[in-house]
Amino acid sequence: MNAYRPITAAIDTAPLRDFVTRFADLIDRSRHQHEILATGSALLGQLIARDDWLPEAFAVPNPERYQQYLLHCDSRERFSVVSFVWGPGQATPVHDHRVWGLVGVLRGAERVQRYRRSEDGTIVAAGDEVLLEAGKVEAVGPDIGDIHRVANGREDGPSVSIHVYGGNIGAVERATYAADGTPKRFISGYANGVLPNIWDRSE
Repeated sequence: MNAYRPITAAIDTAPLRDFVTRFADLIDRSRHQHEILATGSALLGQLIARDDWLPEAFAVPNPERYQQYLLHCDSRERFSVVSFVWGPGQATPVHDHRVWGLVGVLRGAERVQRYRRSEDGTIVAAGDEVLLEAGKVEAVGPDIGDIHRVANGREDGPSVSIHVYGGNIGAVERATYAADGTPKRFISGYANGVLPNIWDRSE
């Protein structure tokens, strides 16, 4: 018996499989970040336009902190797909990514505050906080603005977003930042020990 079937039996993961396949095709034909982000944003927008494909095991909030679940990692680690799950009041510290990324809100909403490094090295807000609601996609990256803080946009329930990054994000060395600009190294890892089986077409 397939060990992963209990996680995916009640869910049709075909939309995620199709997204992964199409995104891999995009990476194969283009190394230009602008095209990847533009076309990838449209692909991610199509994926999050429906909310019937994410196995519930990868949408479970934790009362202690937000969760980052790996849904797929390219065999050459060229891109990864993760679900972020936020409980009420949960937020990230100010942090960077060091690779390009796409963020699409599947359920609920996210509050996003971008930051930049000022001339004196401190980290300061760059513009107003933005509320990303379900169906919205935002891009991040070293060339377009890579430092931000994200929080659950709902006070009464969890929110879920789907992120795509230009690498195996759980293994990328990144940093959080104090207000004075001091970085603190971290590697995020993932909350899950198994992946959704998106490749089983037996049913």
